[in-house]
Amino acid sequence: MAERREDLRAADVDRQFVAERLKAALDEGRLSLVEYDDRLKDAYSARTYGELDAVLKDLPGFHPVGSSQLQPAAPRVGDPDERSAPSDGRNPRWLLGVWSAWLVAVSVNVVIWALVSISSGEPVYFWPMWVAGPWGAVLLASTFSVKALGNNPDRQRRYRDS
Repeated sequence: MAERREDLRAADVDRQFVAERLKAALDEGRLSLVEYDDRLKDAYSARTYGELDAVLKDLPGFHPVGSSQLQPAAPRVGDPDERSAPSDGRNPRWLLGVWSAWLVAVSVNVVIWALVSISSGEPVYFWPMWVAGPWGAVLLASTFSVKALGNNPDRQRRYRDS
């Protein structure tokens, strides 16, 4: 059994993760196309975590052993544990996105309803409630789950991917 993380065998999912990181570096302009291609070949031919670490070693945001799930880093003095840190009060980006989409869709439906009511000369049945109500209820439940219960998929993904 390998005692060091660098000697442990890497899985296909690990190689895919490195490939995605390389693609992001290419998109950011940190790698040339030739360098990306070379590193991608190295990533898919890597057998151990050490070989995968070497592919990413000079890219920013890479934390090979310190944030590994296989070998947790010892806590440093003055380094607060993120899981126990109080929430900073900001909403996750995805939550703002889904509420924005809801607001746009409901607004468009209400404007159409208003135009139909004005053109017919009398208020018609307020059908936009069937768009706003169920979708809004699901969003409220999701928001409650994130804010009150702390079930934030972004935070869980951060722990899983780090």
